[in-house]
Amino acid sequence: MKQNNNLPSFSPNKVSLTEAAEAHFLRSLQSASENASIRIGIREAGCSGYEYFFELSDASNDDDYIHHFSGKRLFIDKSSIDFIKGSEIDYVDDGINQGIRFNNPNAKAVCGCGESFTI
Repeated sequence: MKQNNNLPSFSPNKVSLTEAAEAHFLRSLQSASENASIRIGIREAGCSGYEYFFELSDASNDDDYIHHFSGKRLFIDKSSIDFIKGSEIDYVDDGINQGIRFNNPNAKAVCGCGESFTI
């Protein structure tokens, strides 16, 4: 049987970005410093226990997981990687609902607003 190489690969120990998410992050980095990268992670908050955060960062920490995309970097801190590894990060623009969406296989439940999750 011939393998279809057009299917996205799933890696349970890494994160992946859709083309839409990459384009969104690249737009976000256009007005930032040349060394700027995207930092994502999780923190305790929200109605379900944890929420995702995004920020610009000029440097990685020694224990960061670093994902390379389109000549740029995405940093994930050590305390967050186990909660989001295996996730696909997407950017959705659906009318008034637009933003980053995590397809996280580690999340047991997501709140109704989609901003927080339970592990």
